[in-house]
Amino acid sequence: MAATQARFPDLEGAGVIVTGGSTGIGAALVEAFALQGAKVGFLDIAAAEGLALVERLSAGVAHSPVFEAVDLRDIAATRQSMERLAAALGSIRVLVNNAAWDDRHDIDTVTEDYWDDNQAINLKPVFFLSQAVVPHLRRAGGGAIVNFSSIAFLLNMADVPAYAAAKAGIIGLTKSLAGRLGPDNIRVNAILPGMIVTERQKKLWLTEEGIETMVARQCLKRPLVAEDMVGPCLFLSSACSGAMTAQTIIADGGLL
Repeated sequence: MAATQARFPDLEGAGVIVTGGSTGIGAALVEAFALQGAKVGFLDIAAAEGLALVERLSAGVAHSPVFEAVDLRDIAATRQSMERLAAALGSIRVLVNNAAWDDRHDIDTVTEDYWDDNQAINLKPVFFLSQAVVPHLRRAGGGAIVNFSSIAFLLNMADVPAYAAAKAGIIGLTKSLAGRLGPDNIRVNAILPGMIVTERQKKLWLTEEGIETMVARQCLKRPLVAEDMVGPCLFLSSACSGAMTAQTIIADGGLL
């Protein structure tokens, strides 16, 4: 993974929690932090994939990642899983709120239950995981929260109204948390990925024609992959971005 060649010495031995870490961008982040020597715990509903990732990484890193299978819609269970991870890691210095559900949906078919379920995956856990991890970050003397938003809400995409609302909400939440937690030496920033080509995206939404069309609109003429999110996330998690908070980084290949 070329993006992990840069070293961030302050991440070595640091406790890091990643949500949605079993596949896609989340799995790339778990691997990247582990290769930095961090103690990584991750949460995901995808149990088989999470256990497989732990098995794949355990032999090649200083600290084998720790996995908790949990449905992030269940806040009580998620808090319990987070506390077990905190105990296993010893302390926490970084939280990465990566989990998301980018389901396509039309305004004419969205029900109240669907809307609530969408927000319960895409927005609600970002706040409540942050709330739960803050005492650990305070005890560590500070730390970083990195929230994954998306450029989707900036593109007038017609088929993701609930998802777009959640991703826009993450920006507001990021800035509010940054204002509240700055005195505790806790930085809160967000990353807005562009179109990231993952196996899930190719299976569900993306076609070769669609990928080519998006790449043609980008300044960088190549598809973006999960590993492209590693560098921005490591940077925002490390002391290299020590003066940055309440900020957003767009990583979309120059689409916007």
